[in-house]
Amino acid sequence: MNTFLRGLTPDQQVGLLFVVVFGLLFLVSVGALVLSLKDRQEDDVRTQNLKEFTGLLKTSWVMIGVFWIGWTAGETFATVLFGVVAFFALREFITLSPTRQGDHRSLVLAFFVVLPLQFALVIEQRFNLVTVFIPVYVFLAIPVVSALANDPYRFLERTAKLQWGIMVCVYGMSHVPALLLLKFPGYQGKNAFLVFFLVFVVQSCMVAQHLVSRKLGRTPSAPRVSRSFNWTSWLIAVAIGSLVGGLMAGLTPFKPAQAVAMGLIASVAGSMGHLVMKALKRDRGITNWGSEGRSITGASGLLDRVDALCFAAPIFFHSVRWYFGL
Repeated sequence: MNTFLRGLTPDQQVGLLFVVVFGLLFLVSVGALVLSLKDRQEDDVRTQNLKEFTGLLKTSWVMIGVFWIGWTAGETFATVLFGVVAFFALREFITLSPTRQGDHRSLVLAFFVVLPLQFALVIEQRFNLVTVFIPVYVFLAIPVVSALANDPYRFLERTAKLQWGIMVCVYGMSHVPALLLLKFPGYQGKNAFLVFFLVFVVQSCMVAQHLVSRKLGRTPSAPRVSRSFNWTSWLIAVAIGSLVGGLMAGLTPFKPAQAVAMGLIASVAGSMGHLVMKALKRDRGITNWGSEGRSITGASGLLDRVDALCFAAPIFFHSVRWYFGL
């Protein structure tokens, strides 16, 4: 088997990976569909849990589908594609965060200047600027533009909401395609594996946390934010995510111990980010960014599907870049 894999070109190896992943997702989805039909007939109490698990499956389908399209079209198109995803995620976030007329200039700046510039910097591989453009320059520019609109009503709250939306949806998402552009010695043409590593580890951690939490039935650690989060299930899920990372070391430029460490970083960042996004949803008085699977922004609850990734991607990217000196 190893001889067969080594005989394939990098593109063929990545293509085979997508075939395997889509096949596994298909089998799991069929199993979930069968279980849902049984639960519907029996009116079982597991129906709600199964719906949540199905939501995680949909997230996996969306992520893998986006990555496959991006990989087949090339690095530049993949970056543009993730820019479109960031646009709709930010639109979803802002729609559920009340704004005033005085915010219109700042919103135009965010959507039509900041977002395209951030992804253009990724395409140009200006990673030092990618790191500081939003947290430094944009964070200072947004309140200036808002102040010039002459509307001080809840100025700090309105500005902070917009800054937070840009940070999560634009800054976080821009680091996913940036992984495709890192230059590892002897790893040319295989960076799609690195993106897959990040996504698979984060999703494995999220699914494990959901299943373990339901199985253990422990008292929630933050019940007003999440009824499914408790430290025991979180620690188990992070350990599983780290182990999954270690098992995938052969697909990455990491050694097994390095892969475990990177899996740990991705799992912690993604799971904590998901919890933070749940707190934001509770603050807005909603259970998900899209009502019953349909977003009021037309993005079908997109932010629910990428929230953990938006947190994990920049931390993972900069950890990899710092450790390997890229």
